Amino acid sequence: MPKRLVDKLRSFIPGSGKKKPLVYQRREIPRDQHNVSRSMISEPAKKVLHRLNKSGYEAYLVGGGVRDLLLNGNPKDFDIATNATPEEVHDLFRNSRLIGRRFRIVHVVFGREVIEVTTFRGNASQVEDDSDDDDRKTSEHGLLLRDNVYGNQEEDALRRDFTVNALYYCIRDFTIVDFANGIEDLRNRQLRLIGDPETRYREDPVRMLRAIRFAAKLGFDIEPETEAPIQELAPLLTHIPAARLFDEVLKLFSAGHGEATYDLLTRYNLLAPLFPETVRAIEAGEPDELIRQALRNTDARIAQGKSVTPYFLFAAMLWPALQAEWRRRQDNGDPVQPALHSAIGRVIGQQVQATSIPKRFSGPMKEIWELQMRLPRRQGKRAFVTLSHPRFRAAYDFLLVREASGEIEPGLGTWWTDFQKLDERGQERMLSELSSDAPKKRRRRRKPPVKRPAQ
Repeated sequence: MPKRLVDKLRSFIPGSGKKKPLVYQRREIPRDQHNVSRSMISEPAKKVLHRLNKSGYEAYLVGGGVRDLLLNGNPKDFDIATNATPEEVHDLFRNSRLIGRRFRIVHVVFGREVIEVTTFRGNASQVEDDSDDDDRKTSEHGLLLRDNVYGNQEEDALRRDFTVNALYYCIRDFTIVDFANGIEDLRNRQLRLIGDPETRYREDPVRMLRAIRFAAKLGFDIEPETEAPIQELAPLLTHIPAARLFDEVLKLFSAGHGEATYDLLTRYNLLAPLFPETVRAIEAGEPDELIRQALRNTDARIAQGKSVTPYFLFAAMLWPALQAEWRRRQDNGDPVQPALHSAIGRVIGQQVQATSIPKRFSGPMKEIWELQMRLPRRQGKRAFVTLSHPRFRAAYDFLLVREASGEIEPGLGTWWTDFQKLDERGQERMLSELSSDAPKKRRRRRKPPVKRPAQ
């Protein structure tokens, strides 16, 4: 290993109090010492590996797929690393496309399955920063803007984020290749960054979110040196493009461990850069139980193999901010309905500065919120009009979350549940009962006309 690379990877050994070099060495774990079998790998991934190898290139299954197989999990995606350049990979596969500027990669498409192929990358920290270098650029905060410096497999392993993601599976001899003691960290169920944590977080602050996502998903602890800088460096997320953070939020809360993720984000001060108005409202006294209940429901849906809609998730995450702003405007004298519309506009306007929200999601999110005012109004034809609304189902689910969280008294959700199950005659009967139970308006007694004296 080059001496400069070893120097770059020096860090404190936890508990030692002294700075010692962490020297990483290549280890090969033979087939009889690990549990990964070819039968566990998807056919498209095997096809890509075999074709690259037969064409004279090195190619390995890498990253989360290897990690999850070693943990007896079922990976959703299989990624491949190779010494072939993106252009060479693209030439080998007609069913592929080149994508990306920040990182040039190749997607090989097999129907619904996409195999991501990346070229071995060199250690970017060894490359002198040069404003004329189109392959590697950093910002004034240390953020890596572009990283297309290619290298060998060892360099590729040591520029990856966590040791448990720097594991390679070789389909030629069925070995696991480990450069960064990832197998040991897997056994100890801990996440450890490769290299100096502060430097790595500054290069890409999203790595802090990845640490949270993996810790929640895998049930791992974050190694002390890896977690130490997170709270201080959390504000660096404000330098990440809002569109990228929107995608990261979906990854965080759509992995089936939403409530655990929420707790970790809160603990490490990472929720504020993602939802600044929500955190401000909660710190001012707004409850967050609705968020937690929504995340529990989301986790349950994912466990059942059901989909999760981003606009429902964001509607829940921003609810405390909306409640605070809505109340503030009413306290200032705005009528209820105009106050709600103004509050919605402001909350979404503030949020898109942190994480972008595409219009295809912000529109339905507004409708969910607005329907919360219409759901209690059921007399006459109003219930039928509300029921026919395209966003009724999502608004109804949101109402159930509000009841389950204790925000409002139960009862309305049950009424709507029953109403949906009945035919039109049964629905008319429910509305009739609703009208008969409603308090009668007292008629004003007219005062008798005053008799005027005759003139």
